[in-house]
Amino acid sequence: MSTHDAPSAIDDILAEHAGLEQQLSDPSLHDDPSAARRVGKRFAELAPVMATYQKLQTARDDLAAAQELAADDAAFAEEIPALTELVADLDATLTDLLAPRDPHDGDDVVLEVKSGAGGEESALFAADLARMYLKYCERRGFKAQLLGVTESDLGGYKEATIAIKSKEATRDGVWSRLKFEGGVHRVQRVPVTESQGRIHTSAAGVLIYPEPEEVAEVVIDESDLRVDVYRSSGKGGQGVNTTDSAVRLTHLPTGIVVTCQNERSQLQNKARAMQVLAARLQALAEEEADAAAAEGRAAQIRTVDRSERIRTYNFPENRITDHRIGYKANNLDAVLNGEMDALLDALVDADKQARLQAQ
Repeated sequence: MSTHDAPSAIDDILAEHAGLEQQLSDPSLHDDPSAARRVGKRFAELAPVMATYQKLQTARDDLAAAQELAADDAAFAEEIPALTELVADLDATLTDLLAPRDPHDGDDVVLEVKSGAGGEESALFAADLARMYLKYCERRGFKAQLLGVTESDLGGYKEATIAIKSKEATRDGVWSRLKFEGGVHRVQRVPVTESQGRIHTSAAGVLIYPEPEEVAEVVIDESDLRVDVYRSSGKGGQGVNTTDSAVRLTHLPTGIVVTCQNERSQLQNKARAMQVLAARLQALAEEEADAAAAEGRAAQIRTVDRSERIRTYNFPENRITDHRIGYKANNLDAVLNGEMDALLDALVDADKQARLQAQ
């Protein structure tokens, strides 16, 4: 569908962009940092649409002028094919930009890695996955903070929680890149605990959910919470094990558990854990609403079972396979070192094609 066929969509964007521009020029907006960030974020999200629209308008004007002058000047006639192609390309790009999008694409995220089937080997693999995401964030320019870790006896991760934020507001934020990571990740390799050199299969689970700037829809009743305070463990800097500053929140109605240990005080850890819990509860509510509206929707896997997996990491063959889109590459070592863009691009492209076919 061409943008000529849907003028109302671009008209709405133009009106919204003008309104946002006016808000941003009002000094009083910046008295409320949260409101200023929200307006700035939306303004940044519309920037690619506006840039493409303006290029398209210029190209259409140039094409109309070339067609008008072509009869008198052969040089203008020669420009018509290239300009026609440019208009078509820009029109297709704008149509794609105006297509229905995931409303959370610009959001920051909270990512959890949990060990599953495979015992100690699964915990070691969960730690490998956590490091992979941290290295990817470093390469991509995202800000990642390890909120809490429960270590296994051999230094693996029974569970780890990471908050990931983009450095500036953008249309395609952290969620747009990492939202397909939720599910069961399977590993095939010789465990360090295996004396016979046999290849074992184990699994770890990844949960990921958007953490909007404000989680206004969720109200948490304190009576629904169990709050446990304990000493931080693992790497955390000077004095980390001297006070009971780490906080574990258990939301009794849902069984959701959130831990935070890397802030400076118990009060800060509890406040951060409450933010994460609110984001998880909102994501859960949205998932349940989506599932009710669209039966059979692909969802993140909540039980870490070896048979249900989205991706396999085969160490002997240095191969990574994403089973949802049939992606295979023999660069597992590079992916674990944070070079995830080729894999993530393939997932984003597959989702885009599915979105376009559904229109």
